[in-house]
Amino acid sequence: MNARYVFAVRFRLEPTSGVSVDPATFETRLFRPADPPGEPGWLFFRDNLWRGDLADPEHFRGLAADALGVPVESVEYRAFEMEREHRAAFEDAVAANLDSFNADSATEAVSKYLGSSLEVRD
Repeated sequence: MNARYVFAVRFRLEPTSGVSVDPATFETRLFRPADPPGEPGWLFFRDNLWRGDLADPEHFRGLAADALGVPVESVEYRAFEMEREHRAAFEDAVAANLDSFNADSATEAVSKYLGSSLEVRD
């Protein structure tokens, strides 16, 4: 059961020792594996996303910079990609915890945090 979060990241290189680079800024995709539903860390989406955007872009930019080891200028959430099997387990876990999402259904909870960015892959 595979799932991952996808982010667009813009970072820059800050060379030392008198060398330079051109361009100094680059864009790439950052993939973060999703924890299995119900396991520690599975609520990453609830804790970091809102309506399909990062809830705290500055904080997340710092996390990305730490993970990549370079200064990060921007991070944008793009998608939550998952296999069908993961989606079923994910929606079951959300439905079993509706109080923590302040929602009446799994569909409402998923929409609140992910917007329309949930993508199912085979």
